[in-house]
Amino acid sequence: MDIAHLREEYRQARLDDGDVDADPVAQFRRWFAEAQEAKVYEPNAMALATADADGTPNVRMVLLKEFDARGFVFYTDYRSVKGAEIGGNARAALCFWWGPLERQLRIRGPIARVSAEESAAYFKVRPRGSQLGAWASAQSSVLVSRDDLERKHAALAAQYPEADVPYPPHWGGFRIAPESFEFWQGRESRLHDRLRYLPSGSGWAIERLSP
Repeated sequence: MDIAHLREEYRQARLDDGDVDADPVAQFRRWFAEAQEAKVYEPNAMALATADADGTPNVRMVLLKEFDARGFVFYTDYRSVKGAEIGGNARAALCFWWGPLERQLRIRGPIARVSAEESAAYFKVRPRGSQLGAWASAQSSVLVSRDDLERKHAALAAQYPEADVPYPPHWGGFRIAPESFEFWQGRESRLHDRLRYLPSGSGWAIERLSP
């Protein structure tokens, strides 16, 4: 396979300054709804980029679970690598890729934990297996074996056969408060449309970037 010649020509849509919402969260809501309508696989999947105290970057996929004017929320084990990196460098970036629509969205800003009340409320609506998994796995730590993890999960299932699984204090949400948004629409000949939102007064300024 000749990787250098793998390419797609983007022709589906355009992104005009006059057609987008003045509020980037409203524009995100529009694009997210269109991604759902297009049956994009896990449209809430997003790449999360963090960096450690020395500035070494790290990136992984997480799932968006809430969003509003305050920011974009995902949930994780606070003891994980991402949790440690956020603890030492409380800034992050997100990237959504909706391939069938030839669209990308980038978000950057400071990141902080959501309240324990918010985390506990979301934990209650998670599938039971996921609730048990939050206790069974010390995320990012070295495992002796896969069997060891599954034994822990099974033991917890036996410990809580019918009772509610308690909320684990080492687990919860992070919220990224956007300082910038970039909406990207693929176009022919790599002349893509890129619109960036930056804070301006009580609202947002929109500027077009070169592709």
